[in-house]
Amino acid sequence: MNAPADHEATAYVADVLLLYLQLPETPLRAGVPDQGRARRWHDLGVPLHVVESAFLLGSLRRLLRPSDAAPLSPIRSLAYFQPVLDELIANPPPDNYLDYLRLKLRRLAAAKAVPAGVQKTTFPDDR
Repeated sequence: MNAPADHEATAYVADVLLLYLQLPETPLRAGVPDQGRARRWHDLGVPLHVVESAFLLGSLRRLLRPSDAAPLSPIRSLAYFQPVLDELIANPPPDNYLDYLRLKLRRLAAAKAVPAGVQKTTFPDDR
């Protein structure tokens, strides 16, 4: 593989993992399988905005569940988002959908009080 293509893949994987780790209810570190899955998404040509949309949509679906629903276990790998990613690839959303999801998650995070001492955050405001 040539150097520019390898650098592009490395940057894509790093971006995917950073987006993933910033989500609520995800681990503090990504594992080797997560790196491999992110690399496969790159090799398949999945645009980064589609990956981010899948992350946000999957997270919002979890966070907006009814309060009386049984609790879900934490997300442990990128594999959790594969069905959502497949859904968005099969049915591409409108161009402004990512902005909508970012806003929705930002509003949800603002509406929920963040307990003291929590280190994990949702997306930073500069996105």
